[in-house]
Amino acid sequence: MKFSLKKLGPGFLFAGAAIGVSHLVQSTRAGADFGFGLLWALLLINTVKYPFFEFGPRYASATGESLLAGYKKLGKGVLIAYFVITFATMFTIQTAVTIVTAGIASSLFGSGSVVFWTAVITGICFTILIIGRYKILDSLMKIIILCLTLSTIIAVVLAIKPETSISISQVIPTEAASVAFLIAFMGWMPAPLDISIWHSIWTVEKKKLNPSITSEQSRFDFNIGYITTTILAIGFLSLGALVLFGTGESFSPKGGEFANQLISMYTFSLGDGAKIIIGIAALTTMFSTTLTTLDASPRVMNSTTGILTGKPLKRGYLAWLLILVFGTLAIFFFFISEMGLLIKIATILSFLTAPFYAIVNYRLLTGKHTPKEARPSNFLKTYSIISIVVLIAFSIWYLTTL
Repeated sequence: MKFSLKKLGPGFLFAGAAIGVSHLVQSTRAGADFGFGLLWALLLINTVKYPFFEFGPRYASATGESLLAGYKKLGKGVLIAYFVITFATMFTIQTAVTIVTAGIASSLFGSGSVVFWTAVITGICFTILIIGRYKILDSLMKIIILCLTLSTIIAVVLAIKPETSISISQVIPTEAASVAFLIAFMGWMPAPLDISIWHSIWTVEKKKLNPSITSEQSRFDFNIGYITTTILAIGFLSLGALVLFGTGESFSPKGGEFANQLISMYTFSLGDGAKIIIGIAALTTMFSTTLTTLDASPRVMNSTTGILTGKPLKRGYLAWLLILVFGTLAIFFFFISEMGLLIKIATILSFLTAPFYAIVNYRLLTGKHTPKEARPSNFLKTYSIISIVVLIAFSIWYLTTL
C-alpha cells in the first residue's frame, strides 16, 4: 500500500495540538527537575493513552462520522457531559496556550509586549481559519511539524557536549509536590484524551477533501503523528535534562517570563547561536497548538450543538470561533491575575476526565455502532482494558495527594 503526503493530514493536526504545553513546559520541567528520571512516565502514559486516541480516526474512517455522533448513539447524557466539560475549559486552555506563544514571540523578536503579541497571534490564527478552513490548516501543519521536528533534533544534538554525563536512572517521586507534578505531567502527556474527538472530526473533513483515503491509510497517518509527538516529548525532556538539570533554576509560572527564562537558559548553555534554533522550536511548538485548538474547539462545539438540537447552524463554526476568540481575550484582559487558578482547574478537569473518555471510546468502538471489520482486535481490547485500569489508578492517586 502506497501512502502519499497528500493523504496525510489529521495525524499532523493531532501532533500540532498535542505538542504544546505538555511538551515545551511540562517535558522541559520534567527534565530540568528530574533529569532523565521521568522517562519511564513519559513512555508509559504515551503507551496507555494510545488506543483511545487511535479509536478516533478508526471510528471516523469506518463510519464517516465523528466520535460525537457515536456518543449520541450511546446516550444523550454522554454528549451533554462532553459539552459541559469542553465549555468549562476551552477558554482557559486557549488563553494559556496563546499567552505562552505570545511570550515566546516577544522574547524571540525582542520587541512588543505579551499583550501586543497575544492580539497579533490570535488575529493571525483567526485569519488563517477564516480564509482556508480545514484545507489551509491541513497544508500548513505539515510544514510546522517538519520545522519543529528538525529544530528540536538540532537543539538536542547541540546540547550534547563531550563532558556531558548522562544518567538514565529512573525516579519515582515520593514527596507530595513531586507526585502532584508527575500526575499533571502524565495527565497532559501527550495531550488530554478529548483530542481523540478533534481527530475524528479532522478525519471526516480530510475524507471530504480526498474520498479515496482508506481506513488503513487513516491509521497510518495517526501513527505518524503519534510517534512524532512521542519523539518530540523525549526531545524536550532531553533538552531540560542536558541543559537545566542540576542548575538550581526554577521556572516562572507566568507565560511571558517562562518563555524568556527558557530561551535565555538555553542560550547561556548552548551559546548565542542556539537562540534562533530554540526560539523557532519553541515558537512553532506553541503556534501549532494555538492554531489547532482555535480550530478544534469551535468545530466540536458546533458539531455538538447541532447533534443535540438536531438543527445545525448555518454559520455555527464561525459563531463558536468568534465566541472563543472574544472569550479568550476577555480572560486575558480581565482575569489574567487568576490565570494560575484557572489553568489548575482546567488541568485537573482534563486529567480526571481521562478515564471517562477512555471508557466511552472503548464502549463505542467495541459495540454495535461500529462496523465489525473496524472493531478492535482481542489484543487491542485487552490492551485497552489494562490502560483504563491504569488511568483510573492514577486518577485515584492524584485525588489522594490533594
